[in-house]
Amino acid sequence: MKLLRAIGHLIITIFLTALTQVGGLIWLLVLLLASKFKLKKRYLFPMVYLVFNLLLVPPVAKYFGREQLPVFDKDLKPRHYLYPLLFRNYVVPEMKTLLEQSAEHLKYQSIGITYLDANFPFLDGFPLLPHLSHSDGKKIDLSFQYVNSKHQPTDKKPSLSGYGVFALSEQNFTSNSCIENGYWQYDYSKYLTFGTINDLNFDSKNTKLLIQELLKYPSAQKLFIEPHLKQSLGLGHMDKIRFHGCQAVRHDDHIHLQIR
Repeated sequence: MKLLRAIGHLIITIFLTALTQVGGLIWLLVLLLASKFKLKKRYLFPMVYLVFNLLLVPPVAKYFGREQLPVFDKDLKPRHYLYPLLFRNYVVPEMKTLLEQSAEHLKYQSIGITYLDANFPFLDGFPLLPHLSHSDGKKIDLSFQYVNSKHQPTDKKPSLSGYGVFALSEQNFTSNSCIENGYWQYDYSKYLTFGTINDLNFDSKNTKLLIQELLKYPSAQKLFIEPHLKQSLGLGHMDKIRFHGCQAVRHDDHIHLQIR
């Protein structure tokens, strides 16, 4: 029984570490506290987790060169609170400055920036699954812009996660080519929507303005979207917009930005 319990705690630790980077450490601390003070783990864990999330990790992350992105700012915000709760909203200071300045400029055109996965708070090279990169604080995924059924710009998104709803997918010949060549994972993000909501359409005008704003900063190194979107948005002249390759996943549901 003790062996099974130990294996169970090990699995929980590994899972929380992979999901949040620091969750496994928090779970081990909770086990220690629960044993020492005879406390219930199911009550103690949420409390300790929130203390780490809200109070301890943000200031410590600064010593590792990472800063937390805004959570409650209306012009630069997460798709929902799950991303900050899972410690996935950390970036290097240069990326935070770029995003904050972009949000400040775009708000006068009624465009807000919605971020998805960024990076964990500590350690270069620590993978942020399921991404291939997002391990050095210099990468972030951002949502496209959308219009509602009345063709009015909205900050709502078509899926709960922000991923998996593809824009103008009938034009995406790259996706078909990658899948036909054996890259089965290329469109697997369609399974990661966690539910589709809202009757929305891709806003090509404001998405173009967002991309142009992001890439005007010298620190912006490259930006990934699908090739068909680069052409349909009239951005073919911008060398910083690249094709991410078939080994990744398709990028007609979000923008991937990285800095130098």
